[in-house]
Amino acid sequence: MKPNEIKTNLKAGRPVFGIMLSAIHGGRWTQMLASTTLDYVVIDWEHGFRSRDEIAAVVNAAKSAGLTAIVRVPDVDPVFVAMARDAAADGVLVPYCEDLDMVRACVSKLRLHPLKGEWFYKASTKGQFPSEKTQKYLENRNKDLLFVLGVESKPAVDKIEDLLNCGEIDGVFVGPNDMTTSLGIPDEVSNELYIRTVEDLVSVCDARGIPMMVHHQTMETSLKVLEIGARFVLHSSDANILRNAINSEMEQLRKAAVEKWGTVSDVRVEDRMDVV
Repeated sequence: MKPNEIKTNLKAGRPVFGIMLSAIHGGRWTQMLASTTLDYVVIDWEHGFRSRDEIAAVVNAAKSAGLTAIVRVPDVDPVFVAMARDAAADGVLVPYCEDLDMVRACVSKLRLHPLKGEWFYKASTKGQFPSEKTQKYLENRNKDLLFVLGVESKPAVDKIEDLLNCGEIDGVFVGPNDMTTSLGIPDEVSNELYIRTVEDLVSVCDARGIPMMVHHQTMETSLKVLEIGARFVLHSSDANILRNAINSEMEQLRKAAVEKWGTVSDVRVEDRMDVV
């Protein structure tokens, strides 16, 4: 799905579906991505170990597969937003937003890139452009880009209205690990305090027509937030889904092997996944 189609569907109240790419490197994944039912992907640059050229390669693979490529940048910094755009990303997910001035700068960078320097400052703070032609050029060039605001802490929840006023926001992201840790209940995603926090955020965002994106790893927890109303659906990650698929299919083969030969060697699985 193209970014303008993502926006159209979300504005019409329809959900879209994606996963986090935390492990895929390079551009050789186009055919695999093209044969999925995904609408978009979020490419993790915050917790992932990728260089700028690797980010560009994964963005290209996703876009070549017909998917919208959103990059989760490392920090609330317009420099990273510009880097993601230089990699041809269709949008950015800016994590752990709390500082209003930095959020405004990040939103402006996405909407005004490649404008820089004094004119960027004038355009972003005063609405002044070198010319009307420049203004229309930038509006047209960046009109389909997606800005996803990371609301991942109690301070951010407390100032959600102010954060949503920082510019054109296309979605609000919640990272359950960060959010529950900030709420004082680390990883307790079934805790009523966390559930109520997500429900309140969905209510505030829905009132403005802004969709919620909550990144859970299990089908049970993803279905729960979908039921609550998070329709910018972001489920699990490439590494987690691949691990689960391998284990599921190997388990079927092991059961069949036991039926034929009576026994197979035991395998002790250690969960080493650390997907944030």
